Amino acid sequence: MSLYYKEYGDKNAAFMLFLHGGGVSGWMWEKQIQFFTHYHCVVPDLPAQGLSSSEHPFSIKESAEMLISLIEEKASGKEVVVIGFSLGAQVAVQMLSIKPQLIHYAIINSALVRPLSFTKKLISPSVKLSFPFIKNKYFSRLQAKTLYLDNDLFDKYYQESTQMKLETLIRILEENMSFGIPQGFEKAEGKILVTVGEKEKGLMIKSAKDLVKNNPNCTGVILANVGHGISLATPDFFNQMIDCWINEGILPDGEVIE
Repeated sequence: MSLYYKEYGDKNAAFMLFLHGGGVSGWMWEKQIQFFTHYHCVVPDLPAQGLSSSEHPFSIKESAEMLISLIEEKASGKEVVVIGFSLGAQVAVQMLSIKPQLIHYAIINSALVRPLSFTKKLISPSVKLSFPFIKNKYFSRLQAKTLYLDNDLFDKYYQESTQMKLETLIRILEENMSFGIPQGFEKAEGKILVTVGEKEKGLMIKSAKDLVKNNPNCTGVILANVGHGISLATPDFFNQMIDCWINEGILPDGEVIE
């Protein structure tokens, strides 16, 4: 298994790891890389996605273990920040659970942690039916719109979508929809900011609340007027949100999850 990643910024500074969502890859963090030049930024493509190869089916737990090894290799003695979106946020939650002392700051954006056992059974047949539409540009544009992908990023999104294998897509969705809060998450020692868009599905908001309840170091905020993908929808706001929270402890505008 080979993990593709790129490094940016100041390699002597604090370490910042960006974990992308499903259906996209490391390129989704372009605006963040341009902003966080004062960090040692590392942007991987998760296993079996983007330019990362995998001989095995995608696994959230195995991805977390690989990324923990990457942090231990690249960030020895450094402050560690991990930022995850959607599928990447689930991987970040798994990492916090496996190594509770490794990550100093974690931003968990739109992580589903309520397993959908019934829905999981329908993934394979429904994906097999819809899979041919992936190569249809009109259909892909509709999907891209839900992720707030602009025209500059659409070509990359479409190219990767058409290259993804059916089995890989099914496996990613199965992992995503069967994920629950792992044992050990409650022991994570770093500061954790959990965010979710006000316009996301109710299950996503409930998941954010579950995470906050399961770790005393979690703070949660429901962000107003946005759906799934705030880092792409309003990158300037997202960047400032992270910067202000890490350096000043200031929470973004929105409804604080109690």
